Amino acid sequence: MSKQPEQQTDKQTDKQTEQQAEPTTARRGQVVWALVITSVAGFMASLDNLVVTTALPSIRKDLGGALDDLEWTVSAYTLTFAVLLMFGAALGDRFGRRRLFLAGLTVFTGASAAAAMAPGIDSLIMARAVQGAGAAVMMPLTMTLLTAAVPAAKRGMAYGIWGAVNGLAVASGPLIGGSLTEHVSWHWIFWLNVPLGLALLPLARLRLAESYGAGARLDIPGTLLASGGLFGLVYGLVRGPADGWTSSLVLTGLIAGVALLAAFVVHGSRAKNPMLPMRLFRSRAFAGINAASLLMFLGMFGSIFLLSQYMQGVLGYSPTQAGLRMLPWTGMPMLVAPIAGILSDRIGGRPVVATGLFLQAVGLGYLAYVDTAGASYAAQLPALIISGIGMALYFAPAANLVMSSVRPQEQGIASGANNALREVGGALGIAIMSSIFSAQGGYESAQSFVDGLRPALVTGSGVVALAALAALVIPARRRAARLVATNEQAPVLEAVAG
Repeated sequence: MSKQPEQQTDKQTDKQTEQQAEPTTARRGQVVWALVITSVAGFMASLDNLVVTTALPSIRKDLGGALDDLEWTVSAYTLTFAVLLMFGAALGDRFGRRRLFLAGLTVFTGASAAAAMAPGIDSLIMARAVQGAGAAVMMPLTMTLLTAAVPAAKRGMAYGIWGAVNGLAVASGPLIGGSLTEHVSWHWIFWLNVPLGLALLPLARLRLAESYGAGARLDIPGTLLASGGLFGLVYGLVRGPADGWTSSLVLTGLIAGVALLAAFVVHGSRAKNPMLPMRLFRSRAFAGINAASLLMFLGMFGSIFLLSQYMQGVLGYSPTQAGLRMLPWTGMPMLVAPIAGILSDRIGGRPVVATGLFLQAVGLGYLAYVDTAGASYAAQLPALIISGIGMALYFAPAANLVMSSVRPQEQGIASGANNALREVGGALGIAIMSSIFSAQGGYESAQSFVDGLRPALVTGSGVVALAALAALVIPARRRAARLVATNEQAPVLEAVAG
C-alpha cells in the first residue's frame, strides 16, 4: 500500500525536474542565439568601418577621386554611424529593440547592395552614408539585446565573445577588403553583407525576444545639434588641406561645428529627456571609459587608414599581401579578447583596458620609428604584435565597463553613447591624421608618403596614450562597489567599474 504514494511522489518529482530543466534549456538556447545574431550583426557593422581601406587604391583607380574623396568613402559611414547611434538606441527603447534592429539591418543590407553597384565616387559616398544610418540603428541594439538575454553572472564571458568578434571585424577589415579586391573586385567588400543580412533577418525575427526601454522619448533637437556639429567639424578637417584652413567654407564648418556641439552639451544638461544626459558624465567610470574609447578609436582608425595605403603604395604589397602582413595586429583580438573578458570579471576592467591602451600606444610609436621608404617586414613585426595585443585587451573589458557604469534602464543610452563616441573618434582620427599627412607629405613619392606618415603615427600614439590615462580615471572595483551600495537609490548612480 505504501508503494503507490511513493510512485506518485517519484512521478511528481520527475515532472518538477523536467519543468525546471525546460526553462534552463530554453534560456541557454536563447543566450546562444542572441550571442550569435548580435555578434554577426556587430561584425557586419564594425567590418564596414575599415573594410574599404585596402580597397582605396583600386576604388581611386576605378572611380577616380582625390584624397578628400577617399576620406569620405570611410568618413561618410563613420559620421552618419556616429551621429545617429544614440537616436537609434532611443528609437529601439521606444518602439521595440528587436523591431528597430530588424529595420536597421534591412537598411544596412540594402545600402550595401547600392554601394556595390555605385557607378561613381559620389554615389558610393552617398550609399556609404545610408549604410552608416542603418548600422547606427542596428549596432547599439546588439548590446542591449544581448544584455537582456544573458544572465548577469555570464555577461563578462558574453561581452568577451562579442568584443572578440567586433574587434576582429574592425581590425581584419583591411585583410578582408584586400583579399576581395585583389581576387574578385572591390565591389564584393559590399556584396559580402547582402547574404549575411538576408540570413540574419528571419533568425532575429524568430529567435530574439522583444524588449522596450522605460519611458523612452525621442530627442529631435539633440540629434540635430549633434549631427550638425559633427558634420561641420569633420567637413572642415577633411577639406582644410585641399581648400586651405582660412577658406570661408572650412572656417564656417569648424566654427559652426564647435558651436553646435557646445549647444548639444548645454541641451544635454538642461533638457528634460535629452538624447545623451550630461549627468551621466558625473560618473567617473562612464566619463573615463567614454573618453578612452573616443581617443583610442581616433588614434587607431587614422593609423590604419594610412598604414594600409603605405603597405601598398610605398612597400609595393598587393591588397591581400598588405592585409596578411597586418594579421599579427588584426588577428590578435580573436585570440586575446575572450581572455580579456574573463580577466575583467576577476580583477576589474580598469587595469586590463589601461594596459591594452598603453601597449597600443607603444606599438604605434614603434611603427612611426621603423617605417621608412624601404622598411622590412621583420622590423615592423614587433610593433604589429604589440598593437594587436593592446587592441585585444581593450575591446571586451571596455564593453563590460560601459554597461556596468549605469543603471540597467540606462544601458541603451550608455551603449549608444559609447558606440557614438567611438565612431566620432574614428571619423576625427581619419580627418586629423590625414590633415597631418597632407601637411607634411603626400602621394608624390615613397619618401613623401613616409614624411607624412611618420608624424601622423606619432600623433596617433600620443592620442592613444592619453586614452590610457583616461582609463586610469575609472574607479577601482572595490571603490566602485561601495559607491553603488551607497547610491543605489539615487537618481544619478556613481561608477561601477569592471
